[in-house]
Amino acid sequence: MTHILLIRHAVNDYVKTGRLAGWTPGVHLNEEGQAQAQALGQRLAEAPIKYLYSSPLERTMETAEAVRVHHPHLTIRQKPEIGEVRFGDWEGKTISELSTRKMWRIVQDYPSRAEFPNGETIRDAQARAVTAIEGLTASHPGEMIAIVSHADIIKLVLAHFLGMHLDSFQRLVVHPASISTVSLSYGRPYVSNMNDVSHIQQMERERRAKKTE
Repeated sequence: MTHILLIRHAVNDYVKTGRLAGWTPGVHLNEEGQAQAQALGQRLAEAPIKYLYSSPLERTMETAEAVRVHHPHLTIRQKPEIGEVRFGDWEGKTISELSTRKMWRIVQDYPSRAEFPNGETIRDAQARAVTAIEGLTASHPGEMIAIVSHADIIKLVLAHFLGMHLDSFQRLVVHPASISTVSLSYGRPYVSNMNDVSHIQQMERERRAKKTE
């Protein structure tokens, strides 16, 4: 059984601009994101991770580095196939602008029919990510693999292994710096954990406790 930790990157300031980041270069973790990544790294310090993969974007690589610090024997291996959805012409546009387009409702309600202009279909994004994970499972049987990716990609992967129709994937929630776990072997897949943010909640409790001292 290969155990796959699907980790969403921590928060960044680009989201405050109200724009769709996609593959926009130069989007780094902010101060809060760095703290989240550190809490994530500490949470996984004792996990028997044998391989560490990441989307090549800065925010995912920085989150992966926070995990690698506790596993110095590991190398972060970039994997474009688990990178963000390619939004094409939508990349960098404001959500307020995009939400007025007809395609927006398709993305929200019928994503299996959605194709971003000069980008990719959501079906293709799911297929490439799932294919990549199946390949890693075959390459690393019986090991624990950590994969740092993006919210939509992780939700698409989880939907696949849960047996959900693609049109329902938006019902899933994947928070920044969360951990979801999928276990794969020759039989049915097992999703044993989704959107685990207990380490972030612990960090926030400790912050509150310090403020009351």
